[in-house]
Amino acid sequence: MSIETTVDGQVTTITINRPEKRNALTKAMYVALADAFDAVRTPIVVLSGAGDAFTAGNDLGDFLAHEAGDRTKTPARVFQEALLATQAVVVASVDGPAVGIGATLLLHCDLVYATERSYLQFPFVPLGLVPEFGSSYALPRRVGPQRATELLLFGERLPAVEAAQLGLVNEVLPDETALSKRVAERVATLAERSVRALTATRALLHDRTDESVEERMESESEHFAELLHDPDTIATLRAKLGRR
Repeated sequence: MSIETTVDGQVTTITINRPEKRNALTKAMYVALADAFDAVRTPIVVLSGAGDAFTAGNDLGDFLAHEAGDRTKTPARVFQEALLATQAVVVASVDGPAVGIGATLLLHCDLVYATERSYLQFPFVPLGLVPEFGSSYALPRRVGPQRATELLLFGERLPAVEAAQLGLVNEVLPDETALSKRVAERVATLAERSVRALTATRALLHDRTDESVEERMESESEHFAELLHDPDTIATLRAKLGRR
């Protein structure tokens, strides 16, 4: 299968598994990815690519072979909506190229770890297209309008080290072995956290409501008060108190 899903305790791993095509995505793969995210019942998801690429983006042959229809409900859009709708913490494990939607989807992941050989690329304008997956909105807010304009208009490769400097990647590791180890460590730490605390904090971080600081403080206070009565939180606090 081109999309593989495994579940281990609190973690679902979704792997794009088409290494012979650098994990280029077909419409059928988008549907499978959407189904995989819709089926997630764990608080943590790891998204990765098999072989030496995260994903080369759209399979252009498959992309061009289909007539344009309702652009709001393409398989790619269905996947995008499924990723946006997940309540799980999404950890991207990137080894190799992350091109097109492979780069734009990273803007919607919670944590991104990459190898030194990895790079992001937004090649839409050079292909005669415009950016997708909300990247024309999200990227300027992440890296500033001038840098985003450069990345989107020229479509040049952005090495992982530079992506980390811009805040698009959390950490860069020497190679795939080091990447796998680091992601496993980070995920294991997350899996020890209160599920409700994880999901509530993620929801706050992803809240795109245009609100004041005071309104956000109110939202945080509501979640905080609710979690103070959660059994897992109480047990964690008591354990911390006992270690003092």
